[in-house]
Amino acid sequence: MPVPAAAPAPVPLVIDGRPIGPGHPPYLIAEMSGNHQGDLGRALALVDAAKAAGADAVKLQTYTADTITIAHDGPGFRLEGGLWAGRTLHDLYQEAHTPWEWHEPLFARARALGLTVFSSPFDDTAVELLERLDAPAFKIASFELIDHALIRRAARSGRPLIVSTGLATLGEIAEAVEAADGVPLALLHCVSGYPTPPEDCNLRTIPHLAEMFGVTVGLSDHTHGIAVPVAAAALGATVIEKHFTLSRADGGVDSAFSLEPAEFRAMAESVRAAWSALGRVHYGVEPSEAGGRDYRRSLYVVADIAAGGELTAANIRSIRPGFGLEPKHLPAVLGRRAARPLARGTPLRWDLLAPVPEGAP
Repeated sequence: MPVPAAAPAPVPLVIDGRPIGPGHPPYLIAEMSGNHQGDLGRALALVDAAKAAGADAVKLQTYTADTITIAHDGPGFRLEGGLWAGRTLHDLYQEAHTPWEWHEPLFARARALGLTVFSSPFDDTAVELLERLDAPAFKIASFELIDHALIRRAARSGRPLIVSTGLATLGEIAEAVEAADGVPLALLHCVSGYPTPPEDCNLRTIPHLAEMFGVTVGLSDHTHGIAVPVAAAALGATVIEKHFTLSRADGGVDSAFSLEPAEFRAMAESVRAAWSALGRVHYGVEPSEAGGRDYRRSLYVVADIAAGGELTAANIRSIRPGFGLEPKHLPAVLGRRAARPLARGTPLRWDLLAPVPEGAP
């Protein structure tokens, strides 16, 4: 499919009553993934912690090992390199999946806390489960971006889609957007490295995606720490997704690149501060600068001048504070005469200068 022409400016979408997009604070998603470690109690505690840490939403993943892969040890089914080297896909997903019977209590806990909850479906049966639970949105994972049938099935629900773009070319992203068939959409710039080194992040892609597709754009981040999400917010990311754990020391399949609650809270505060700092294009005085102009430089008498005395570089200088003439007028006042005695420390004004004699150069 050809790369799209430049699109109009992004427009907001709404998830669970929350407007998302330019003009609104970044939408922060805590990704639970497999960090529940197979314990429903821990999963519920992650929901509680996400709310306390300032997340707008908590996100699950809805699959089973058998809906995402097959039990097989042939070529390609055993991982090579990275965090999960040596494991088969089926074994990894069997450990990491969120049991379907957990979804209802997790949705209920989040909603009781006033926290939005949704999930990434990985097949049609997952979409059906999430529809029954009235999930307010669907997330399409990076590795599923090329599964147009899954995207079309999710889009038929009419719910907003959030689509991660890890591994994808611009043309593949365009095809996924087309498959979404006009439903409200956010694209998340993503690098599917676990973890991702910051130098691979290419955050300048974020405003380019917004320009290309005219949708809300954000970041799904797998780096360590919070610097990259903060930088993304400064570049216009309006959705930030970050993996979330109670404690990296406790382990978990995604814990190595997940934030702990205090770190997520710090990220939330910093991302929202970065967004707030973007402001608007503006020159002049802001409220926090009130009174500051009084302490800029201006022209002052720095040595006593008698009435009729000449203004020179020895008795007129540009100094602080700013109650005299602006320094740009210095060439125009040097050589003029004082209209009356001028004491050292007097801010210079035009009415303190004697009129220039008629006909004088």
